[in-house]
Amino acid sequence: MDIKQKTIQLIDSLKSTCQTYGMGNDGNEYKIITQVFLYKFLNDKFGFEIKKISNRLASSKNWETEYASMSNAERFDIFDKLSPDVPRLYPEHLISNLWNQQAKGDFDLIFDSTMIDIADKNIDIFSTQTSQNTKIPLFEKLTVFVTDEAARPNFARALVDKLVNFSFEETFGQHYDFFAAIFEYLIKDYNTAGGGKYAEYYTPHSIATIMAKLLVGNDTEFHNIEIYDPAAGTGTLLMALAHQVGEDKCTIYSQDISQRSNKMLKLNLILNNLVSSLDHAIQGDTLVDPYHKSDDGKALRQFDFVVSNPPFNTDFSDTREDIAKMPVRFWAGVPKVPAKKKNGMSIYTCFIQHVINSMKPKKGKGAIVVPSGFLTAKSGVENVVLKRIIDAKIVYGVISMPSNVFANTGTNVSVLFFDNARDHEDVILIDASKMGEEYKDSNGLKKKRLKESEITLIIDTFLNKKIIDDFSVIVEYSKIKQKYSLAAGQYFDVKIEYIPLTEDEFNNKISVYKKELNMLFEEGRELDKQIIEGLEKLEYDKN
Repeated sequence: MDIKQKTIQLIDSLKSTCQTYGMGNDGNEYKIITQVFLYKFLNDKFGFEIKKISNRLASSKNWETEYASMSNAERFDIFDKLSPDVPRLYPEHLISNLWNQQAKGDFDLIFDSTMIDIADKNIDIFSTQTSQNTKIPLFEKLTVFVTDEAARPNFARALVDKLVNFSFEETFGQHYDFFAAIFEYLIKDYNTAGGGKYAEYYTPHSIATIMAKLLVGNDTEFHNIEIYDPAAGTGTLLMALAHQVGEDKCTIYSQDISQRSNKMLKLNLILNNLVSSLDHAIQGDTLVDPYHKSDDGKALRQFDFVVSNPPFNTDFSDTREDIAKMPVRFWAGVPKVPAKKKNGMSIYTCFIQHVINSMKPKKGKGAIVVPSGFLTAKSGVENVVLKRIIDAKIVYGVISMPSNVFANTGTNVSVLFFDNARDHEDVILIDASKMGEEYKDSNGLKKKRLKESEITLIIDTFLNKKIIDDFSVIVEYSKIKQKYSLAAGQYFDVKIEYIPLTEDEFNNKISVYKKELNMLFEEGRELDKQIIEGLEKLEYDKN
């Protein structure tokens, strides 16, 4: 069995344990799964790295036992040589130590206190924070989510049992594609719009890859690149873009209102060797209280690349007035609160404005997922934004994706590509809505996913600005301004199929059409007769 299958098997076994103890599909299950998985990953990463530093540990048959026998001075010497991206663990933090204490009656307390102590001792690097600067530690108590207190020690033992016979060491030679697939599998059961006010729209890996490759293009010379997502979710877009730029060449900045997303984003950053960006992963309301500001603390910070897959429609009536008090940021306006269906407020229009404001002048690029209806908007804030990105030549490309390609919404979606260089004279519009193969998700719902060949075609067509019948078109801004539409289909050439006919074939077709028309007229006259008779009867009955 290869390491990918072993890792998936570990995830499945942890989920099975949660189910056994009454937490299958429980709201807190994701915390247990992601944090236990991360604990094991960091435990193995720590052992892997310190064995590279210490020959004594590397040559030992049991490095955990040898490490426990070291003096504090020897351990601190190793810590000094250890990369900041690796947590500092003490002998009492290791899984082997927990294994040896399983017979104790209060093992649940021992397990939880171990996790908390690791978090406390590594809080300076391995923590995220809220927009109010409250530190969010790496781990929290987990056994408390088991309602039956008497079952908590056995629950903790069951978790440790799953960890001791597995090692992550083989994965440390793997790269982005491996961990992207593992992360996607890890959180697949938690991709629901249950994140409260802002639904957590998980972005499919294929679309994240397309967005990243098209934003970066053929550029390879990058240094100190800053990447930002104001509605980061679990971080799929950020990871894809960081991988395309080079994880060692960029710093990630993010914000998202969801606590759930923040925990998953933290895991994603660590798995992808982006620990240095943890401090910039902020939990909070981006629209009301944006955390990432310029050096003077007044204006928004601006970035080289900005990506986002924001919630499309939701009720933000509680904060709507606060957002509306910032007309410089929200230059196109803020959607009004409808009398009915408050959750239909088009919050994505605010995020489009925020994305544009967050791109560096003259060189910043951005990409954002929007409902395809935006491409032809004729009124409201949507229309103001649409006209702005066209008139200012900010938008330089649009891709309309297949329906049902997202995990949580059947809404037809498109991706807008922005460039603050504003030196384009035309826009490439791609209609990929007919692409994709159907499959059923874990709930039996029909979904679509792009095939590798389709992804390659989209990327090649966009980057090389190819024109393909009924698929892609290049349209000058002057022509777009006549319609103020970014829908590719409205610019495709209309084709009339010519079929040569003999005189007899032509006369036969005309004869068939005449018969069909006569039948329709006859049916219409019969229907009129029935309506008149019905009305006459109704009038008679009244009298």
